Amino acid sequence: MRFTRAVGSLAALACVVGAAGPAAAEGDGHGPDDTPRTQVQRAVASYDAMQRYMSADDGSGLYRERYPSGAEDRDYSFEWPHSQAHVAALDLTGLPGALGRSFEDDLADAARGQEHFWNAGGGTTGLPGYDSYPRAPYGDGGDMFYDDNEWVALAKVQQHLATGDAAALDRAKEIFELVVSGWDTDPDHPAPGGVFWTQADWSTDRNTVSTMPGAQLATRLFMITGEQRYLDWALRMVEWTDEHLLAPNGLYWDNIKLDGSIDRTQWSYNQGVPVGTYTLLYQATGDQQYLDKAEAIAEASYRHYVTEGRLDDQPMFFNSIWFKNLLLLESVTGATTYRHAMADYADHQWDSERDPATGLFTAGNEHTELLEQAAMVQIYATLAWPRSTTSILY
Repeated sequence: MRFTRAVGSLAALACVVGAAGPAAAEGDGHGPDDTPRTQVQRAVASYDAMQRYMSADDGSGLYRERYPSGAEDRDYSFEWPHSQAHVAALDLTGLPGALGRSFEDDLADAARGQEHFWNAGGGTTGLPGYDSYPRAPYGDGGDMFYDDNEWVALAKVQQHLATGDAAALDRAKEIFELVVSGWDTDPDHPAPGGVFWTQADWSTDRNTVSTMPGAQLATRLFMITGEQRYLDWALRMVEWTDEHLLAPNGLYWDNIKLDGSIDRTQWSYNQGVPVGTYTLLYQATGDQQYLDKAEAIAEASYRHYVTEGRLDDQPMFFNSIWFKNLLLLESVTGATTYRHAMADYADHQWDSERDPATGLFTAGNEHTELLEQAAMVQIYATLAWPRSTTSILY
């Protein structure tokens, strides 16, 4: 088991508990499973299962899309699932002390695999970015998706904030230029503006998930560099999304099409990113209205998904993004309501959706998706982070 190899003894777990503080070590009054010890064990066990069953294990740093593979599956996963496995390794390095450092090689492997998607020649806007499938010699590439690229950029920012990695910051800046190139500039379109979801010609949707992560990335870059251009873009992006995709119930719809019709699906990750973005805008500017907006979206989404019982209807990989942005908010407010909800969700998934024989989260399905497994690694890992470090999440 990776945990035994990486840590060597339970003494390292004691360090994790100590780093998290006495209240967290005793569950913060929440329950016996809400401890760093439990979350670390679950994070590492879930990561072990992901590596055992989904790693391509051919030296590429790539993954399979799901386990067991289907007859029509390609050799490797697409970019979006790989990016989340990459983030899972990154989140494990955020565990305190020697335990976190023991995953640095895993992070390097995932980052190396990530670069097999990189299209230096550029997509339809002429700027480089990550294709949706690995490029030669591992595959034939694919269309660029702006949200796929944004997840990688946000991970690179997190890595920079954690380690000072200048190359990671440079890549995040490079991806931001790609995102800006995806902004709709045609004033004749219904709701002109917004970032298109993809460069593929079969979709012209402008999405919450392609525009708000761009705003979150821009805000992070402004906070790091002080360059006003990034803040200007962040505000432009959130204003467009709020004008066209914020629903009367305080949650965000999914996308608006070029015929003006709106997909009114309300995915959990489409609420999480605005929570995180407005939290960062508050930190970047000191303007209370942004924190008020973050708290309002968080409250509305908590009511919608948790109080009203819709959380399990959302995919694990959407919920992980939602929860991690709620942790970011609580790093500012000092509250614990959302962290407790995250721990409850983590307990439920462990008890009800995980196959103990494999350690994979099946969610009652025949196959386990890489996206699902990586999401649960992220959830358990970040629940075990010291509270003081959750401020660098997305």
